[in-house]
Amino acid sequence: MAAITSSPSPTALDRARAWVRARNIPPVYGILVIIFLASILLDLFFGIDDQLFIFNPTILTNILVRSVALGIVAVGQTFVMIGASIDLSVAYTVSVTAVGASFLMAGEPDRVWWTVLVLIAIGIVIGLLNGTIITKLKVNPLIATLGVGLILKGLLNATFTNFAGSVPSSFQSFAYDAIGPVPISVLVLFGVVLVGWFILRRTRYGAHLYAVGGNAEGARLSGLHTDRILTLAHVMCSVTAVLTGLFVVSRLRSGAPWVGTDGLYDLESIAATVIGGTALSGGKGGVWGTLAGVLIFSLLDTMFNQIGIDAYLKQILRGAIIILAVGFYTFRSKAEQG
Repeated sequence: MAAITSSPSPTALDRARAWVRARNIPPVYGILVIIFLASILLDLFFGIDDQLFIFNPTILTNILVRSVALGIVAVGQTFVMIGASIDLSVAYTVSVTAVGASFLMAGEPDRVWWTVLVLIAIGIVIGLLNGTIITKLKVNPLIATLGVGLILKGLLNATFTNFAGSVPSSFQSFAYDAIGPVPISVLVLFGVVLVGWFILRRTRYGAHLYAVGGNAEGARLSGLHTDRILTLAHVMCSVTAVLTGLFVVSRLRSGAPWVGTDGLYDLESIAATVIGGTALSGGKGGVWGTLAGVLIFSLLDTMFNQIGIDAYLKQILRGAIIILAVGFYTFRSKAEQG
């Protein structure tokens, strides 16, 4: 009589992994928790303040506010990267928006509403231009969006050389006011993330975008309008860059041609999106993972400031984390396939 062997009972780690998979929680949140715990230890032993940052509501709020500008534009970057594209023009779009807002508003409250509409329209045009060059002219997305970005940079530098105009104090509430304990800007960030999640996971367009990113030719043969789908993703990316520009100018009170490129919104939005689990090859990823990637950057910046790490060392550590995160996803993907 054959012996009956029983399978080993699942461990606590196995049960935790099953719980995470059942709820589709991006693995990057595990990395975020590890970095958060490491930050507490570093602050405990090397912090320059007596109070731990986790007990300081101001610092915790600053971590979220620090995430707003990058987080909003990174949501748009997630859309184009899921579609197997990329957008290097977002930093210049942020600059165009910041300068355009302060110049057109000129400190007048009654100019706010139509200025915002004009800037959103400009963002739509930039997105359509990026998408059309990529889909109709078949230019590599890296080159196409970089070229559009340089055109925007040239137009800005030819027209403005310094800070121009100002935004009215009422518009600055976007950056500085709060509803209860929660800053308005943080509510806007989470609103953008929720809208992005809904589009990607609950609409037909979202399913089509994943299909285009996973296999563009297969999606086209299935009857999908792949060019239109990818172009719309670029439009949404440019619009999120406009929203980021509006937030930036509301904080600075005036815009200059370099505010977007100084913020590195192009490279850092790509890095945060990749850390969040969106594949560079397209067809995989999501905005909740991107949000975690943005929070990792904000948490690291705050922690580095708390323990007084040199600015150059900050860049080294951030680069190392990006490489480790991408390596982790590559290893995990190969393990799942094999």
